[in-house]
Amino acid sequence: MSEAILNDDAALAAHLAECAGHILTEVRRAGIFGEKALGKAGDQTVNQFLVHALRETRGADGLLSEEMKCDGSRLAKSRVWIVDPVDGTREYGEARADWAVHIGLAIDGVATVGAVALPDMNGGMVLRTDQPRPLPAAADIPRMVVSRTRPAAEALAVAEEIGAELVPMGSAGAKAMAVILGQAEIYLHSGGQYEWDSCAPVAVAKAHGLHCSRLDGREPVYNQEDTYMPDILICRPEYAPRIFAALAGMAAKAG
Repeated sequence: MSEAILNDDAALAAHLAECAGHILTEVRRAGIFGEKALGKAGDQTVNQFLVHALRETRGADGLLSEEMKCDGSRLAKSRVWIVDPVDGTREYGEARADWAVHIGLAIDGVATVGAVALPDMNGGMVLRTDQPRPLPAAADIPRMVVSRTRPAAEALAVAEEIGAELVPMGSAGAKAMAVILGQAEIYLHSGGQYEWDSCAPVAVAKAHGLHCSRLDGREPVYNQEDTYMPDILICRPEYAPRIFAALAGMAAKAG
């Protein structure tokens, strides 16, 4: 690893995300696992790599991974790496393109630095906080990415209210990056997630000028004792007011 990568958080995140993606494609290429076993093998293999790499290069920082039991030591740290070795394990096992690797760094609870690798998309790509790309033009009719297996009720209701088209997709990271890549304008999730599902995507999306918040408008806060984070909104800024108005209208009707 070069000194330039070693001394730069964003470069390190991107390097580890890219390496993790290569490892995962090789694990799958071995062809010795069924779909479910492949997901488990990929998760465990890459988790070991990422945990060892981050402890070696950023040993003073905290670490939270979906695939590692948390000992609580991260809670006393200002800088905490939050990673998801395979976001979209099901899609990875099915050899779909909509899965991702998340490497995020939260500083004082804010998703600040990160990289999201999409190893099976466009020959493999990494979107990162330090290299934002121009956003493509928005579609005339907004597109909202939703879970391909269990779209959230709030997302469906908001889509109907604002006239958005639904785009079913797999992992949270793939959905968030779809907004950056011009495949959608809105990602709204309310079905329950954890910090590792959104930390890196939020950091990358913010660096690209997107709106990122909880559904009540608050900024998401990371490195909490309870890592459950039930909802997230990532969208082009011009759609945020319409979405919040739709959510407020839904709440008023429900109340």
